[in-house]
Amino acid sequence: MKSFSQSPTDPGFVQNPYPFYDMARRAGDLFYWQDYGMVAVVSSRAVRALFRDRRFGREVPPELAEQGPAHLAPWLAIEAHSLLEAEPPRHTRLRSLVMRAFTSRAISALQPSIQDLCRGLIKDFPYNSFDLLEAYCTQVPVITICRLLGVPESMAPDLLQWSHDMVAMYQANRTQDTEDRAAKSSRDFTGFLQEYIELRRKDPGDDLITRLIRAEEEGEKLSLDELVATCILLLNAGHEATVHSLGNGVKTLLQTHTAPDVLAPDGIDATIEEILRYDPPLHMFTRYAYEDIDLFGHSFKRGEQVALLLGAANRDPAVWAEPNMFQPRRPIEVNTSFGGGIHFCVGAPLARLEMRIALPILFESCPNLQLTAPPLYSDSYHFHGLNQLLVRT
Repeated sequence: MKSFSQSPTDPGFVQNPYPFYDMARRAGDLFYWQDYGMVAVVSSRAVRALFRDRRFGREVPPELAEQGPAHLAPWLAIEAHSLLEAEPPRHTRLRSLVMRAFTSRAISALQPSIQDLCRGLIKDFPYNSFDLLEAYCTQVPVITICRLLGVPESMAPDLLQWSHDMVAMYQANRTQDTEDRAAKSSRDFTGFLQEYIELRRKDPGDDLITRLIRAEEEGEKLSLDELVATCILLLNAGHEATVHSLGNGVKTLLQTHTAPDVLAPDGIDATIEEILRYDPPLHMFTRYAYEDIDLFGHSFKRGEQVALLLGAANRDPAVWAEPNMFQPRRPIEVNTSFGGGIHFCVGAPLARLEMRIALPILFESCPNLQLTAPPLYSDSYHFHGLNQLLVRT
């Protein structure tokens, strides 16, 4: 296994990490990423295999678990009850309860609301150059999540700020200030949801929070801490992924001068999958080895952490011909943009629905949409999204 050094905050890497991925993949399925101090999985076959392998998981092995610093207690409390950080049997119970509330019927029922939202946002576009991320790509998922959860849409700016502050904890450029803001936003977000959940207990509505309160599996319900962590996860994970997917997708369609007919009903699904494959919103997930394992020429030791590089797996030439070319009409092949295995993203159907609605409506309503400045990616690895997307209609 070869060893490579590449700072995840290097400006060149931030703007285009794919040449590094290609170089590393040519050396094999795995490489040692010196800057992270861990093995990284770079081929599609290896990433998919580790997603499915129950000998690897998200939860820290008990002997490695630490209490964490006191100043991060509000953020750590949410993490401790998060579905994303759990393994069976706790994960099985939590996911079952969440899926009882977060049904395909509930997601499908949002379609008319999302359509109206997209058209309303477009009507408010300014005539001059503006940031499409702020005016459209961010608003669609966060307002949709507000409506799904049943919280007032007026809370959207607060929810966005709390979300940004909390997910920044996963970024490579994390600082003390990042941690302080994450702790404060975690405390504020938790306080708001605790009050709102109690309100919904007394006055149930036709919303996800009410359904989560009522969800029951063999006599068990979600605790208040689990309810709070689940609502936060649905907002944070769903919002961040969809914003970046929409933004990266619009950027790609405009820069490649792709004909808008790829967004027609008979081609939209393939186009969405190609957008997700070509420039995914998340580039790294980590796992812990739960036992000593020999895989892909490496002997993993229990407790060893490994990085699964989704952005690299999605451009593996062993799976996709000309993987560095954007080809929306290529046959759909499952990619790893929403993870895999038992931790496959709960919100993936909602994210795809939002893209399926928001992209065609945008390009139909704004046929002359064009970039007014080169888009730049945010220094936020392992997320991969734009700082802004300046356009005019």
